[in-house]
Amino acid sequence: MFRMMLYTQWKWTRIIVTVGTAIAFFLPIVSVQGAAGDVDSPVKPMELLSLVQSWGVLYPALAAGLGLLVAVATWAPDHRGRHVHALSLPLPRWRYALYRFLAGLVLLTLPMLALLIGALLATRLTSIPAGLEGYPVAIGLRFGLAVLVAYATFFAISAGTTRTAGIILAAIGGLIAVQVLGSAANLSLDLFTTLQAALLTWPGPLAIFTGRWMLIDV
Repeated sequence: MFRMMLYTQWKWTRIIVTVGTAIAFFLPIVSVQGAAGDVDSPVKPMELLSLVQSWGVLYPALAAGLGLLVAVATWAPDHRGRHVHALSLPLPRWRYALYRFLAGLVLLTLPMLALLIGALLATRLTSIPAGLEGYPVAIGLRFGLAVLVAYATFFAISAGTTRTAGIILAAIGGLIAVQVLGSAANLSLDLFTTLQAALLTWPGPLAIFTGRWMLIDV
């Protein structure tokens, strides 16, 4: 049963996974292309750090995009078929959802491994100045964790019904409305800063996406 789900999800997400895997592989390699330098004028450490940091924002963006697209594509056929196929299977609902989640996670290991291999190649092919170190394994593990967090979050949202999505959107709209009304009434109300700190600051659930994503650092 799991192998069949894995096969069907591969058919649904193969374009997303293939393109994401290619981008994940080339991203760390491209991020150090301007650091070649030459014998007479080797690249300076600060220039290399600035170059690597400028590409750093793409790692969490790619992780979030992969998690979102694979999670949505995983549940889209079920929503179109009004879950008739899922209910007809001799499986409890929790096991069906677990198989769906694991199948998507297996497919997402491809871009995770691709980024790790690309990062290893990038640090090996780059002449790193003294005082700096390459961290291909660390950024590969962080990328994998970010993909997992994004996928789990969007998988849980996509697994729900249209009503669930409506409740989530209504809650977000309610926060915005309260913030706007509070500002209009000159109240010292800042919900979004508080919410952002709770979500994006450690130990918030999305803290993995913030901070510096550095393939090469001190």
